Amino acid sequence: MDLGWSIIQSIKSHSEKGTEALASAEGGASGDHVYTFCYTAESEDFGAQDAAKLDTWVFDHVKSFFNSSRSNQTLYSALNEEKVVLFLHLLGIDTNGHAHRPNSREYKENIRKVDEGVKEIASMLENFYGNDGKTAFILTSDHGMTDWGSHGAGHPSETLTPLIAWGAGVNYPQRVASQFFEDNFLKEWKLENLKRLDVNQADIAPLMASLIGVPFPLNSVGTLPLEYLNNSAHFKAESMFTNAVQILEQFKVKMTQKKETTLSFLFTPFKPLSDSEQINLLKKTRLYIQQEKYDEAVSLCKTLINLALEGLSYYHTYDRLFLGLSIAMGFVGWTAYVILVIIKTHTNLTKAAQSHDKESTILLYGFAFVGLIIAFFLLIQTCPWTYYVYCLLPVPVWYAVVKELHVIQDLAAYLLSLPVGQSMGFLLICALGIEILVFSFFYRSTLTIGLLVFAGWPVITQLWVQAKTTALIWILLCMLLGIFPLMPVVGREPNIPLVIATGLLTLLISCSSLSSLCKSKNKYMNNEDLKVQFYQMLSIALSTYVVSSTHDSLQNKQGLPVFNQIISWTTLVSSSVLPLLSPTFLFQRLFSILLSLMSTYLLLSTGYEALFPLVLSGLMFVWINMEQEALQQYGLSLKPKLAVFNFSYATDIMQFRQLHLDDVRRSFFFVFFIVTAFFGTGNIASVNSFDPASVYCFLTVFSPFMMGGLLVLKVVIPFVLVSCAFEAVQVTTQLSSKSLFLIVLVISDIMALHFFFLVKDYGSWLDIGASISHYVLVMSLTIFMMLMNGLAQLLTTKKLELSRKTKHHST
Repeated sequence: MDLGWSIIQSIKSHSEKGTEALASAEGGASGDHVYTFCYTAESEDFGAQDAAKLDTWVFDHVKSFFNSSRSNQTLYSALNEEKVVLFLHLLGIDTNGHAHRPNSREYKENIRKVDEGVKEIASMLENFYGNDGKTAFILTSDHGMTDWGSHGAGHPSETLTPLIAWGAGVNYPQRVASQFFEDNFLKEWKLENLKRLDVNQADIAPLMASLIGVPFPLNSVGTLPLEYLNNSAHFKAESMFTNAVQILEQFKVKMTQKKETTLSFLFTPFKPLSDSEQINLLKKTRLYIQQEKYDEAVSLCKTLINLALEGLSYYHTYDRLFLGLSIAMGFVGWTAYVILVIIKTHTNLTKAAQSHDKESTILLYGFAFVGLIIAFFLLIQTCPWTYYVYCLLPVPVWYAVVKELHVIQDLAAYLLSLPVGQSMGFLLICALGIEILVFSFFYRSTLTIGLLVFAGWPVITQLWVQAKTTALIWILLCMLLGIFPLMPVVGREPNIPLVIATGLLTLLISCSSLSSLCKSKNKYMNNEDLKVQFYQMLSIALSTYVVSSTHDSLQNKQGLPVFNQIISWTTLVSSSVLPLLSPTFLFQRLFSILLSLMSTYLLLSTGYEALFPLVLSGLMFVWINMEQEALQQYGLSLKPKLAVFNFSYATDIMQFRQLHLDDVRRSFFFVFFIVTAFFGTGNIASVNSFDPASVYCFLTVFSPFMMGGLLVLKVVIPFVLVSCAFEAVQVTTQLSSKSLFLIVLVISDIMALHFFFLVKDYGSWLDIGASISHYVLVMSLTIFMMLMNGLAQLLTTKKLELSRKTKHHST
């Protein structure tokens, strides 16, 4: 947890201009009354010997700061002005929690140092101000931490934070006979006899404002916790009244803004807090204060605050239903249009349509008129430009759908010609498949269910009969991959020996492959190709060594060795080049890509996830073979020899075939494997899954952008493996990439519509962040897969030729 400690002296302000002891004014603050001084970003090193030095640095500099004021009259005068606030940010505990986990010796030792530091600083401040009893202290934290050193989810260990206040204006602890809370913190800390006063984090801002004697922050939504104040009942009632008026003003501003942008006959006010009700509550409260009925006044203020907060939420989400329906119409229309394009251009279901220019013109004018009405309606309400996008976008989309009326008629005729059971069964299977994908975003175990269903695919479709060995391996690998979603999220239980074992296993597989190539005397392989594979094996061996060596070094508090850091970054760069030097034959190129990416993935692994790319790649290799068997079963093409299939031979565009119903299943498999690659080892859409230990082979000094980039790379690697495998499926089954992405677009749009209605704006960081992340991820799925497809084509088809020395002969 990041501890924040505010010291409010006489309710005095930190204004120390003109002194050499201060850093420059903070750029984010208005005026010149806020100054900061902090250590460099490089000091936050997860691999340092002792991160507690960050906190001792703060304490030492505060002591030095006050000592220097005795010989600096300007600084001394500034510190003795009214309303001085000192803020101490204690980051060492958070750093040690991430690096060593909260139950570690380092973490507990850091807590002890902070306890001692707080005691020393508090004593020093009291002495500096002559024990005048005008200093208030507030100690709190922005978040907690799990046992595995992360935060951001909704668990109490992450959302419950300490709030300790003492000093001037702060109430004394109150003794109680008994009190009930669901957690056991009071019992653990032996504080059962002292009254626990829980507040929301937003409530700390008005508390500090009250203690310092300044107005409440303009946009604060916190409620003043009166139990923390040691003051008269009249002061508390007046403060609460001011708090209520401050939040009510926000409500009134929001209501006015919404009223000005909505037609009067369409505007629906927040009825529980009408103008008359506001006046009534304010008058009543003021009357109670005048009559010295302070408890009744405070109770009315709390009622008013709660109503105002509800009203704020009401007006904030006022247009949600209207905009939601507009966006849903756009989604449904777009999805329908894509389906019609697939049927029209990639199937044989439609007949040649006759052009009806007159009908098309009338249709165009009709939709243009609807668009003008919507635009005029938005214009007179002075709506923001984003409303025009949301409301007008469905118009051209639905025009495009209605324009393809003949395709809809042909599709309807085809569906009616099929048995009802067959049509309904197909739709039911499609809906069930998409729901499994949606559920997998919330429950990783759903992926295991999907993989078990995939394992039964060869048995259901009779592929088992014609390819028993391949089908058996497929079933085995599906079940093996299905274990990963059942494992804990990556980072909770580090297992470096397992990462090392995975590196050795990869080396063993590589040696076996190299040995078989040498024995077979493959005419398509030359010495240069063998050298490339040898270099990749060497890279795997070095990565395994670096993981082991770095872990040992950090355990011994010796930091990240420079040699290991150089090897790690060199491996990262070379992993994108080495596959391009290997042969472009299907399995040889795919295996080369796996080896290169595995060398980087090992460096980014901390536990069982190191095995994930190996198992996933094994399943991808078998999938390529299974799709060939499926294609032959349906009689769609001859079975090519995959062993000699070369990526670099461009497929003639005339060889692309029309879509078959089984291609929908292929596209679904692809999307499912992409989602499995994403969530197979954890829900990385959540900040809760962030584990800095994953990047310790590259850097240990806290650098959010660099660390974030490396973690994104770790997530992308399984995607690349799936994309390269599907590139092989696509070219070997003569499937057009355009038709593929259109099917994927339909699947992702239906999923996005699900997630759109599941977006939250309340709850924990995890609840809000994950709901938004899910929606954005699915929305960008098609674009992302297009990028992955381009990268897969580059990695599979391109080959870099090393320059060879030409022999010159003299005569």
